[in-house]
Amino acid sequence: MISGLLTAAVFVSLFGVGSATRALHGFQDGNNAMPAGGRADPPRVPKELLVQFRAGVPDDRKSAALGRARVDRVQDVHRGEDGAELILVRGSAADFDEARGKQDLESDGAVEFAEYNWVYTKQLVSDDPYFTGGQLWGMQGAGTSPPGNPYGCNAAAAWAQEYTGNGTSTSTVYIGVVDEGIQTTHPDLAANIWTNPFDPVDGIDNDGNGYVDDTNGWDFVSNDRTVYDGGNGGRADQHGTHVSGTIGGKGGNGVGVAGVTWNVQIISGKFLGRNGGTTADAVKAIDYFTDLKTRHGLDIVATSNSWGGGGFSQALSDAITRANASNILFIAAAGNGGADGVGDNNDATAFYPASYAQTNIISVAAITNTGAKSSFSNYGKVRVDLGAPGSGIWSTVPFNKYISYSGTSMATPHVAGAAALKAAHSSLTCRGAALRTAILSTVAPTPSLATTGPTPVSTGGRLDVLALMNYKC
Repeated sequence: MISGLLTAAVFVSLFGVGSATRALHGFQDGNNAMPAGGRADPPRVPKELLVQFRAGVPDDRKSAALGRARVDRVQDVHRGEDGAELILVRGSAADFDEARGKQDLESDGAVEFAEYNWVYTKQLVSDDPYFTGGQLWGMQGAGTSPPGNPYGCNAAAAWAQEYTGNGTSTSTVYIGVVDEGIQTTHPDLAANIWTNPFDPVDGIDNDGNGYVDDTNGWDFVSNDRTVYDGGNGGRADQHGTHVSGTIGGKGGNGVGVAGVTWNVQIISGKFLGRNGGTTADAVKAIDYFTDLKTRHGLDIVATSNSWGGGGFSQALSDAITRANASNILFIAAAGNGGADGVGDNNDATAFYPASYAQTNIISVAAITNTGAKSSFSNYGKVRVDLGAPGSGIWSTVPFNKYISYSGTSMATPHVAGAAALKAAHSSLTCRGAALRTAILSTVAPTPSLATTGPTPVSTGGRLDVLALMNYKC
C-alpha cells in the first residue's frame, strides 16, 4: 500500500485469539460508517454508486428507481442466491451529485442500500534498487543462517524442518492475490502460478463462471484475461508481483528470493490499476475466488489484501462474508497511517476493508529488522492482530527483477504465505477459523507490539512460522 495516500483498514478479535466474533466498537451502525475522524475524506469515483436491490423486485421497478435518481446501469456486480442484485450505476446528467443520488435511491423501497464506489490504494512507502545476498531478513529467525535475525518470521527454520509446502494435505493449496497483476513468467514465480484447468484458451467460457479464458486469474480493471500488463517503465504490476514473491517465490531453485511457502498455487485477482481500485472491482475479485472454491473445490485458504481506503461499504463487507462462508481467510494490511506517514491507532479510527466484523479477517502491522514497529505502520490493541516483517523486504518485480519495498503491504503476504504453508502440511480441518487461531496462537512476543505498550497489537507479538508449523491444528 502507498504511504501518504490511503491505508488499509484493520481490527482484531474483541474476545482474544480464536474468538468467534469480532466487533467494530461504534465504527459501524447498521449500514452506516462513523466519520473517519482526523483522517482525510476517502476518495470515491465521481458520479458512480453501488446499488443493491431487494430480492424479488421486478425489473420495471428497478428501472423506475434508477430513472428517478437519474442514473444509468453500468455493470452487474453480484447476484445473490435469493435474487438480490448488486449493480454499479453512473449519473446520467452533467450536474449529477452522487450524494443526492445516493439519498434518492436509499429512499426507494426497492433498494436495500446505495453507497459510493470508493477508491482503494496499495500501501507502499519506499524502494531500494540494489539487491545483494543475505537480504531476506524477514524470512530468518534467531538461529537461522545466513544471516540470522531474531525478528524475522522464522520461515527459514521451518524450511530446515522440511516444511516447504510439499506437505501432507490431501489437496493442492491456493492463495488469491487481490491486488495489482502479477508477472506470471517471472523465474521465481512461474512454477507457482495457477493455470486454470477448467477453462482452456479457446474463446469460450468453458466453466461458466462469466470469465472467458481466465488462465491465471482475471483483470477486473480492464475486464480481460491478461493479469500482467508490464510497461509503464516497469512500474505496472510491481506491487502485485512483489507481494506474490513474498507469499510463494520458488525456494531452493538457486534463483533470486524465496517466499514463505515454496510450493503453492497463486491466482491473480487484479483490481488495482494505475489509479488504484474501486469497490465494485474489489467485490468482483473477492467473489471470483469464492466462486472458484465453491464451483471447482479449489483449496483456496486465503486471499492476500495489501490495500485499503474508502469508507464503509456494505457491498464489500458482504463479499468478505461470502468468502468467510467458504472458509477463505481475508488477510489485510493494517495500513501506513495518514498523510504524515506516521502510523495511527486503528482503535481510534476505522480503516477498511480490515475493519469489518467478519471472523475470517487477520490484520497485519509491520515491523523492522530490529523488532521495532515500523514508523509508518498502524497499530491497535483491539483492531490489529499481529506484526510481520514489513521494512526493507526484498521480493520479485516485473522484468525478472528484484527490489526492496517497505509497507504494511509487505507484512501482509508473509502471513498469507504462512497460512498456505500451514495448510499444505495439515488436514483439511485446519482451514478458516481453525487456521486463524493457529496463526494468532503462535506469535512470538514482541516488546514494540506489547499489549501494555504505546503501539500494541492484540496478540502482543509477531508471526512465527516455525511455531505455527509445530502447532496442532
